[in-house]
Amino acid sequence: MGRLDGEVALVTGSTTSEIGTEIARLFAAEGASVVVTGRNAERGAAVVESCQGRAAFIAADLSEAEAASHLVDATVERFGSLTVLVNNAVNTSTKDGPVADVADEAWTRILEVDVVAVARLCRAAIPVMAGAGHGSIVNISSRAGQRGSPGYAVYAASKGALDALTRSIAVDYAKQGIRCNTVSPGYILSERRDADLSDERRERLEAMHLTRLGEPRDVAYGALYLASRESEFVTGILLPVDGGSSTARARTLG
Repeated sequence: MGRLDGEVALVTGSTTSEIGTEIARLFAAEGASVVVTGRNAERGAAVVESCQGRAAFIAADLSEAEAASHLVDATVERFGSLTVLVNNAVNTSTKDGPVADVADEAWTRILEVDVVAVARLCRAAIPVMAGAGHGSIVNISSRAGQRGSPGYAVYAASKGALDALTRSIAVDYAKQGIRCNTVSPGYILSERRDADLSDERRERLEAMHLTRLGEPRDVAYGALYLASRESEFVTGILLPVDGGSSTARARTLG
């Protein structure tokens, strides 16, 4: 038996994000019916194919106000329910920066996808989950939400807001059998970003962790635990998946 047998999962940011893609694949391998979503149908089809017949692609642009309700309605129409929502999508196309350098338009565009779209998706999904008798919302955050990152004022603010939203949802909907938790990844290796990673930079990144650099599958396993019935007694938490970097920097312990 799979750990998600009988569950229906919607995973945002699963066509362009390596973390989102890995979550979709792992959830499908563990028995869930998975909705892959993004703006690029070709990428979506490729992810669906890798899910071995347990997934469907539904196109959506989360910067559009109606996208959230459309996604949830389409998921229910395709698979009959929705019991797991993974909010992984972020705006990566708008330039961020220090707060004194960021224009209003950037704030609007980033927060629209990173926070407002999450709230819209939860608003649409929660009644469906309540009708199913249970549900798990997993928000993919970042340690930037708990610790400052130079040049990422809007992103950090959005992740801080996401962490707070997680706690609010956990409190408001526990009696309806709906749990909400956050995964906070450390540095996760990316094939696109880190293809030419120098030895010097790798050494500096490794020194931030007590174990090793993270991989997308590490985050996917954290999300899997929080999505599954194994975590029925867990809600409102922030789960660091960061190789111990939120505890101490490895170099300081040497």
